[in-house]
Amino acid sequence: MKHIIDIHTHAFPKNIEPKAVNFLRKYYGLEIHCSATMDSLIESAKQGNVDKIVVCSTATSAHQVKDINNFISYNTDDRLIGFGTIHPDYLGFENEIKRIQHLGLKGIKLHPDFQKFYIDDPKMFPIYEAIGDKLPILMHTGDPNVDYSSPKRLSKVLELFPKLRIIAAHMGGYCRWSEAEEYLIGKELFIDTSSTLFKLSPKQVTDIIRKHGTHKVLFGTDYPVSSHKEELDRFFHLPLTTKEQEAILWENASELLDLKME
Repeated sequence: MKHIIDIHTHAFPKNIEPKAVNFLRKYYGLEIHCSATMDSLIESAKQGNVDKIVVCSTATSAHQVKDINNFISYNTDDRLIGFGTIHPDYLGFENEIKRIQHLGLKGIKLHPDFQKFYIDDPKMFPIYEAIGDKLPILMHTGDPNVDYSSPKRLSKVLELFPKLRIIAAHMGGYCRWSEAEEYLIGKELFIDTSSTLFKLSPKQVTDIIRKHGTHKVLFGTDYPVSSHKEELDRFFHLPLTTKEQEAILWENASELLDLKME
């Protein structure tokens, strides 16, 4: 494979990393064996021969926003591409969005379930308006227990804000893939493959990819949920053509993030 770009990973400062990973284990009921420090993320990418990694972390309260954006931006490994964060209650979000761009971050990560907002809540509309088409939004989508991030809610936002460049994580809706197929698949947005390949069969995943359009699908690991080697092994078991693999693994992300990949 010519290149590999991982559109969806997480890392945390060393002092809070154990607590953050333990929370993810309990919330999703998953066995997570990877460390989520920046160093361990980079090492996992090296072992998987991954060229570029989009790394992000979500502010679960407004006062965390600046610290998280600084943390993500201060890491200078050539593999890393940072996405910033915004919280619904953050005052002065317009200036912080400009600062995110000034810091060289390439997008914004939102997690409605952890940030406790409904995707289509009108209080989010000024934030969506301010982001516009300036930066892609990696939107956590889907939860089996709560409705903050439902695919149906995201579909309403797409209609109201057609300029937004949305990446709907987890193939459009974690554990809500039927709803994603009804409301998102085939629409004008990206989806990523993260935290899905261990849940659905290769045929189910491939059917969704082709129904949506291979040019709108991005590879993601959701590290530390999966290491790069194990997630790539799952990906290469999908019955995709080499051309489809190339598009998903790097061509689409390279174009979306305006990367110069030779």
